[in-house]
Amino acid sequence: MASSAEGDVGTVAELARVLQWGFEELSLNKLATSLGASEQALRLMISIFLGYPLALFYRHYLFYKDSYLIHLFHAFTGLSIAYFNFGNQLFHSLLCIVLQFLILRLMGRTVTAVLTTFCFQMAYLLAGYYYTATGNYDIKWTMPHCVLTLKLIGLAVDYFDGGRAQNSLSSEQQKNAIRGVPSLLEVAGFSYFYGAFLVGPQFSMNHYMKLVQGQLTDIPGKIPNSTIPALKRLSLGLVYLVGHVLLSPHITENYLLSEDYENHSFWFRCMYMLIWGKFVLYKYVTCWLVTEGVCILTGLGFNDFDENGKAKWDACANMKVWLFETNPRFTGTIASFNTNTNAWVARYIFKRLKFLGNKELSQGLSLLFLAFWHGLHSGYLICFQMEFLIVIVERQAARLIRDSPTLSNLASITVLQPFYYLVQQTIHWLFMGYSMTAFCLFTWDKWIKSTENIKAREWKDMALPAVPLLPAKSSFGPKGTLLWEE
Repeated sequence: MASSAEGDVGTVAELARVLQWGFEELSLNKLATSLGASEQALRLMISIFLGYPLALFYRHYLFYKDSYLIHLFHAFTGLSIAYFNFGNQLFHSLLCIVLQFLILRLMGRTVTAVLTTFCFQMAYLLAGYYYTATGNYDIKWTMPHCVLTLKLIGLAVDYFDGGRAQNSLSSEQQKNAIRGVPSLLEVAGFSYFYGAFLVGPQFSMNHYMKLVQGQLTDIPGKIPNSTIPALKRLSLGLVYLVGHVLLSPHITENYLLSEDYENHSFWFRCMYMLIWGKFVLYKYVTCWLVTEGVCILTGLGFNDFDENGKAKWDACANMKVWLFETNPRFTGTIASFNTNTNAWVARYIFKRLKFLGNKELSQGLSLLFLAFWHGLHSGYLICFQMEFLIVIVERQAARLIRDSPTLSNLASITVLQPFYYLVQQTIHWLFMGYSMTAFCLFTWDKWIKSTENIKAREWKDMALPAVPLLPAKSSFGPKGTLLWEE
């Protein structure tokens, strides 16, 4: 029995060595240049797609094996992927995981442990942003680290809930509460799981442990019948990937800052921002659909059965594609985009702020957390502030129509529904594009210029003096933060 276990460990270790050697031998710069992408972006995409052969290996050789062996496999493969993408900078994630384990063990199931976890993990992430951020979208170690930060904060909260009385917890909290004491190997396997380490999705420690214990299957005692659902998500991800590759040379955020864009008509600029605002999200949609397929293939995506007895595979879904493409409201996009992260924020931030007694304040603080979680650039704050305001205005407009008999009757005219839908979608994606300019251009000087460009000619035509948006004397710091001067 012992020799068999040692042989299994040797197999995993050998696989890790082969993966690491193969990664080091790859020369991707030339290939990335020919594809019009950066080497880091190509490494990221290879790593995401690598999840499929790893998931197949897991299904055929490790499913229902000893749990420690599965944790080792996840930890070694995740570390290998981290090394392939970020080299020795993988020590950042390793350090935070080890320290998080020590926090749980030394502080126990206490509020102090939760607050220490939140402060330390967020401070480490923000420090990483401060020292690595530039004015462009860079793929650095902070990208997977923001995903890890949420995992470890959620782990601390669930561990704390595990020490509370059952009747004091909601049904959701009872589901995620950790009653046992996780080992360092379990925390490492949970953190480095190859299907979610780089770009998500989020899942609880309890859900991960069900995967390791072989419970996440639609056929008890057998490998999950999830190949077809996984391939469907992969295929959909490839469709978005092809669309992004074909359109990316022609629709760029840099064009929003160009003189040519400024010289076009107002309506052209609005339509360009509208199209760009939707297109720019496709790279995220691609990554999430592909990784969701990996999670489904392993069984992690299993989410029980529906009322008809059909297995559901959406436990790790980060995209509701049909809702994303068809819903004409801003709240519909929020409900369909990055849903797993939104659910995490709702579970661990928004609902935990219930003691404030103000729903809008809780929502505002949750969005503020999301803004800083994304980075320190001012564009993130502006984007989430605009999201907050747009949602409020949208709800007020819907309430106004509902409460007005005249507007309600007008809105219910069947023959005009296609026209209403087109108008709603146009307004929806125009505001989305306007918000995304700040999110994607990051720094104050860039996103301010893009918003000026969309109205520049109209201001020039007016015989009114332009109102300066900034003080006469101001400059920008090295990290894109505005340094005000007297």
